[in-house]
Amino acid sequence: MCRSIKTLRPPVLPTEATQEDIHAAALQYVRKVSGFRAPAAHNREVFDAAVAAVARATAELLDGLEVRGHVPRAVTEAEERP
Repeated sequence: MCRSIKTLRPPVLPTEATQEDIHAAALQYVRKVSGFRAPAAHNREVFDAAVAAVARATAELLDGLEVRGHVPRAVTEAEERP
């Protein structure tokens, strides 16, 4: 496991993961799996597509997790609206 990737779900992360947190984790994952810190120009497109796909999957996972004792931000924001 890549030690640079941190757990993004509450309560480990005190607040909801931001898009920047999710993107950073996805980038670290793709770097680890590919073995490239920065891809060559001819690999840039597939590298960036992989980062975007991992970020989407991570966001879906975090949105779908039910963590006991934690109310998702989307629920609390919906309750605050009149």
